[in-house]
Amino acid sequence: MIAFAFLDWFWLVMFVLLMVGCGILFYRLGRKSEADFFLAGRGLPWWLPASSVYATHTATDTPMWVSGVIYKYGMAGLWYTFFAGWCAISAFVSTRIFRRSLAYTQAEWQTLRFGGMASHLLRGWTAGWQVFMNMFILGWVGIAMGKLCHYVFGWPEWLGLILFSAICAVYVLAAGYWGVVMADFQQGVIAFIAIAIVSVWGIMAAGGPATIIAKLKAMGQGWRLNPLAFTGLSGGNFPFLWFVTMMVIAVIGGFGMGTSIDWYTEAQRIQSARSVKDASYSIWWGTALVLLRNSIWAGAILGFFVLFPNLTEVSQYEFAWYRIGFENMPVGMLGFFFAAIVAIHISTISSHLNLGAVYMTRDLYHHYINPRADDRKLVTVGRVSTLILLIGSFVFGSIMENITEWLIFALWIMAAGVWLPNILQVVWWRFNGWGYLSAWIANLIFSWLVVWVLPAFGLMPSLQDYQQFWILMGLGALIYIPVTFLTKHENMDHLVKYYVMSRPIGWWKPVRREAERRGLI
Repeated sequence: MIAFAFLDWFWLVMFVLLMVGCGILFYRLGRKSEADFFLAGRGLPWWLPASSVYATHTATDTPMWVSGVIYKYGMAGLWYTFFAGWCAISAFVSTRIFRRSLAYTQAEWQTLRFGGMASHLLRGWTAGWQVFMNMFILGWVGIAMGKLCHYVFGWPEWLGLILFSAICAVYVLAAGYWGVVMADFQQGVIAFIAIAIVSVWGIMAAGGPATIIAKLKAMGQGWRLNPLAFTGLSGGNFPFLWFVTMMVIAVIGGFGMGTSIDWYTEAQRIQSARSVKDASYSIWWGTALVLLRNSIWAGAILGFFVLFPNLTEVSQYEFAWYRIGFENMPVGMLGFFFAAIVAIHISTISSHLNLGAVYMTRDLYHHYINPRADDRKLVTVGRVSTLILLIGSFVFGSIMENITEWLIFALWIMAAGVWLPNILQVVWWRFNGWGYLSAWIANLIFSWLVVWVLPAFGLMPSLQDYQQFWILMGLGALIYIPVTFLTKHENMDHLVKYYVMSRPIGWWKPVRREAERRGLI
């Protein structure tokens, strides 16, 4: 347990009051319309959504995860976080296409890109999946806060799970996305300052950069300084083929939509920007801050390894960065450090509360249940949806110990069998809604078989994650490619309308030719 002085509690209380004040301050803006409650009226300059991208992807569990991979793999562990690099490509490709579409969500975009029954099935499926995933992520991040509060204060885990998420919900319920993005800006600044101070403090506590390097070499651990310390072509913890797979996912994935679970969060930031140019800048700079943050953390974790080189349990070394702060910061700064942790926590909580609510409101309630609902009704439904997500997250968080493997499996589904279809839907005109829907169905079946069922019965060996990725992608293609060619392409009128609006890249020549013939471009 950590003992807080008066000044420590002062920092924490003042931060909480500042965040709740955001909800009160922006309440009038958030209640104006559905666009204000979920997208801040689509009028934000690039630096606000950029700060929100960074803040949202700096959650309570993030330093635990980064600490774990850096402590175990050295600087090579940074490549585990490089999947965020897809945003650097997306900023100039799929971000621009998506912003021009004016779709609130990825689910709504499906009905703009595809037509007929398939598009409506896809919208319902994507919306339902995102409600589930946002609730799940909220529970995952929430229980990480519960564990941290147990470490710091000795609280029961359920108290840390509920307390700060409930405080966060106050300004999300009041001001919607306006409250989220304005609080994210403040939280991002506070978190970045704290990350820099604590990490530098940890490096100096280990003797400084030169001492850390010298000690690592003396311990025979000099390989930890090499970010390309491969363990062979296909074997070990860091094989070259895994690295190649990660680069393909990160670079090529930027041409698609939904190629990473993070895309769905970024999509809301993209649509909240005031222009296509602002949307591109926001995604690029937000991701740059994320990658810079990871590098700062990495130096501190190497310093922690020098001080504590013999930790073998993940539960011990995943708290490395938190231990650096709580064990080295002086009285008075501990409260600032914990306030920054709360900022890290609620920036992610607020984003996923509002994001899950837009899928429940816009794509499920408004599209399927009450298409004639006015803005006032939709804002009310948005607030009710936010509350439902909050309560659901408490349930998931309370049982997360038993279902972490299922969460990892769910995230893996998003990245494997539908990875290529998520790109094809953007770059290839002939890829239709039935092809995309069949890709999802096939992926759900093949994922269970390849990851769980066949290895359990000894019908195939357990594979590394990068091997599963390529196998699932290949098996899925055997289904959705024939389905695409055996069914009709989307209606040409629908495709022309989408093309003129979004201006996609890739293989769209027949559609472009038709748009030119009609004098639309």
